[in-house]
Amino acid sequence: MIDSHSLVKSSTEHFAAFLDGELDSDKNHVMLKRRKVEEKEFENKEELQPLMKDDCTHPGTIKQMCNHCGKILQAESGVAISYIHKGIRLQNHEIVRHRNADTENPLRHKKLYLVLDLDHTLLNSTGLRAMTSQEEHLKSQTDSLQDVSKGSLFMVNSVHMMTKLRPFVRTFLKEASEMFELYIDTMGDRAYALEMVELLDPQREYFSGRVISRDDRTQINKKDLDIFLGHESAVLILDDTEEVWQTNKENLIVMERYFFFASSCCRFRFNCKSLAELKRDESETDGALATVLKVLKKIHYMFFDELKDNLVDRDVRQMLKTVQKEVLKGCKIVFSRAFPTIDRAENQHLWKMAEQLGATCVTKLDSSVTHVVSTDVGTKKAQWAVKHNKFLVLPRWILAANYRWQKQPEQNFSVNKVS
Repeated sequence: MIDSHSLVKSSTEHFAAFLDGELDSDKNHVMLKRRKVEEKEFENKEELQPLMKDDCTHPGTIKQMCNHCGKILQAESGVAISYIHKGIRLQNHEIVRHRNADTENPLRHKKLYLVLDLDHTLLNSTGLRAMTSQEEHLKSQTDSLQDVSKGSLFMVNSVHMMTKLRPFVRTFLKEASEMFELYIDTMGDRAYALEMVELLDPQREYFSGRVISRDDRTQINKKDLDIFLGHESAVLILDDTEEVWQTNKENLIVMERYFFFASSCCRFRFNCKSLAELKRDESETDGALATVLKVLKKIHYMFFDELKDNLVDRDVRQMLKTVQKEVLKGCKIVFSRAFPTIDRAENQHLWKMAEQLGATCVTKLDSSVTHVVSTDVGTKKAQWAVKHNKFLVLPRWILAANYRWQKQPEQNFSVNKVS
């Protein structure tokens, strides 16, 4: 039986193959053209300029040579798409053309695009020198690099790191790849990214070279879909860091960070022991990746099977919003001493998150309020919640709902003392 994956070649692979073909063809074209120019030069030097005149708009270049007409340009222009083909640059209009063309191929096969962060999303790495004494026992428990598909903890000497794959990641990638064309997008350098992909995808079933590192992007310390050849209306992003996706927040699903090593806890100023130090791990069946896979399946079903309008006109960002707004639907929230700054409540991140999850947020109490979110049981609003038998919960209740994609039991987040 032939696997359906072998029948559907990714749009990026098609584009890379196209570039190679274009480049080979253009090399022959350029060599022939130059030969003719050289021959003509000996006959009549004045005819050289008309022969080289070209109305080409130079939509793309490879190492300053136009991949359409073969002309060598004096300066680089366009956007570098080096993760697909080293040295390739495309003009904006050419990127748009390829996005429109490439998006049609996955949609025909009921696939969207999924861009995945590496660190703290799919795995956690630490420098060998950064390991604490309580983590030293891991060095004798690493899995073999000879068959990485059977392990989850690896010593990667080439980058002087130890890496722990997040529980459920292999099942996640397998099932996600049936619904999405997968990409990696990391702030790590290319050498590190390729080493991590080798651990995640040793058989090269899922990513097929679709790996974007910090060496490939157009802006420092920022991620963007500007070098991505899929249309934004068909792209979802999984990342633990919202701030790096300033222009693509509507595509983003923020992941709960995976802190296996102490160095990560320290980096993000979490005053707690790491999972490694506690000698435990996330749940396979109820962890972050298992949870978000259910969300991805729901969005995929909504996109392809639930709606009746034109497939090309659909926008996955709308499906994401719809699913998010179901999480705290029906909740009416008042905040009391819950914010770290004195900015207007409506501008607070927690307020915006609650609204994004479908809750209604207000500043004044009335009988329709269902929850008071506070860190202090002694405030007037908190006391009102107790008196009127309303839920009085910590701010973490909203964060948990955001990461777990469902309303959490209020009793697990009750405010029971003055902070």
